[in-house]
Amino acid sequence: MSLSSVSSRLAPLLAGVAYFLLAALALLVSRFEGGLAYIWLANALLMAELQRSGLRRWPGILLCCAIASMLSTALFGMGLAAAVPMALINMAEALIVALLCRHFAPGRDLTGASKRPLVVFVLALSLPANIITGLAAAYVASSLTPVSFGASWLQWYSGHVLGGLIFAPMLIMLCQGDAARWLRESSRRSKAEAVALLGIFALFTAFIFYFARYPMLFALLLPMVAIAFRIGYLGAAASVVVLAIIGGMATMTGYGPFHMVSGSMGERIQFLQLFLAFSFLLIIPIAAELAQRRRLFQLLQESEARYRAIAEHSGDVVLNVSVDGVIQYASPSAAEQLGWEQGMLIGRDAADFVDPLDRGEVLRSHRRALAHPGDVQTVEFRPLPATGDLNWCEMVIRAVVDERGVPTGVISAIRDVSRHKARQNALQRAASTDSLTGADSRRAFMDKLEDELRRTANGERSCLLLVDIDHFKSVNDRYGHVIGDKVLSNFVARLRPGLRGMDSIGRLGGEEFAVLLVGVDVHRASLICERLRDLVSGQPMRMDTGESISITFSAGLVELSGAVSTTELLEAADKALYRAKHGGRNCLRLAA
Repeated sequence: MSLSSVSSRLAPLLAGVAYFLLAALALLVSRFEGGLAYIWLANALLMAELQRSGLRRWPGILLCCAIASMLSTALFGMGLAAAVPMALINMAEALIVALLCRHFAPGRDLTGASKRPLVVFVLALSLPANIITGLAAAYVASSLTPVSFGASWLQWYSGHVLGGLIFAPMLIMLCQGDAARWLRESSRRSKAEAVALLGIFALFTAFIFYFARYPMLFALLLPMVAIAFRIGYLGAAASVVVLAIIGGMATMTGYGPFHMVSGSMGERIQFLQLFLAFSFLLIIPIAAELAQRRRLFQLLQESEARYRAIAEHSGDVVLNVSVDGVIQYASPSAAEQLGWEQGMLIGRDAADFVDPLDRGEVLRSHRRALAHPGDVQTVEFRPLPATGDLNWCEMVIRAVVDERGVPTGVISAIRDVSRHKARQNALQRAASTDSLTGADSRRAFMDKLEDELRRTANGERSCLLLVDIDHFKSVNDRYGHVIGDKVLSNFVARLRPGLRGMDSIGRLGGEEFAVLLVGVDVHRASLICERLRDLVSGQPMRMDTGESISITFSAGLVELSGAVSTTELLEAADKALYRAKHGGRNCLRLAA
């Protein structure tokens, strides 16, 4: 059996022994009125042990501590009659606190940087745990001793709550090894400073309680705050324990400011515990806040180191830009990637380096990043001035926020996407262009037609010309498809000189083409069509064999109207084309 296994098996027994010693000590020295003890540290130990242990070990710990509670109560407390009920009440108090902490702050360290576990512990201890168990304990004590129910409840509540508040954090740190870890990781100078500060505080506390002629308890708060700042959570908890030990000993031996309080010793101890509670609630939260800030500062330093390493050695350009768009930092890669020197960038408006055509979209992305700090904005833009092959950039933008979540600027990562953009444009051109003839693909042409239909709804005039090459099937049958393909490409090449820059020609399929004539009525469109027929039929196409092929086409013409759909428009043009083909070919017919 391993040493760790033996230690694990003995842990509940050791906890029970420690619980008995603390309970017996409290009953021997603080049962001033024959009822409940005014000082109770045993449950602080039990809560600390439950906090650090897994659920499977709780039954053994609770059983050993319950036996210890029964023995101490029977031997030094209210006797055998109270042993079992008081043991159950003590176990219930610690169990309620442990269960509430596990439920509302699971997996969190009471002595860590987060304040939530500490708040949950304080509320669980001071509200449900000791209000409920205090009523049961007061009933037992008032039944077996002369002390009244109300006085018994107050004795229980003050002793258990304040004992838990003062000693549980320190005991938890000892049980979890935080003190040992601090001793291992701290420098000699830090250890010497901690010993000196706590020693000076102990001497100062002893002076206040044993020698001062006036009640100067307020003077103790300043050195406690200083200890919390210099040593941290461990030092803050240690200072409260030092104050409790020296103050308790002085008060019980007739010294100190609380000896000036008229009343019984029990009442003086309660005033002392009240002072200790206020000291705890002042110092421990300060220590927790400082621990959290130290952790955040450490994370910030680590994050900044990573950011600097990435920014200074990344191929991407990293910019820090203020809320109003002024560049505050530029990574060294700006000169290599974009041709922008750091000195030229810093202090300048970032929009000055963006092409005016893209500046509006970049500014909108900047504003969206500030409006939605958790989101990442991506925008493509053309730099100004463009250098070499660099003509497109992609920028990823994310807001930087302060501790209140208010944006203080943005971080932008910029990379060259010129090659990607060129490939993208090439793919788009390939998808929108007929590979054989160079005319628009059917889809691209239909998109243009739909756009033009929307324009005509606002009063613009345009026409659609549906074109079919005459007797093309006989060309394929006689000369083959290779010559047929040459006829198709030659046909489009002959049409282009007769079209204007805003006009479009698309291949709808086979030998069928469509021409979009923008900004003309039917009369002008008819004249353009006749010009196109002359261009196509004016000179036969010569082949390598010396033969010539004459090309003519039939056409159907329809004027665009925003009141009809593209399908209805094509049907009207197709009917006109049908009439042209059956009316002798090589002619134009208008849609009815």
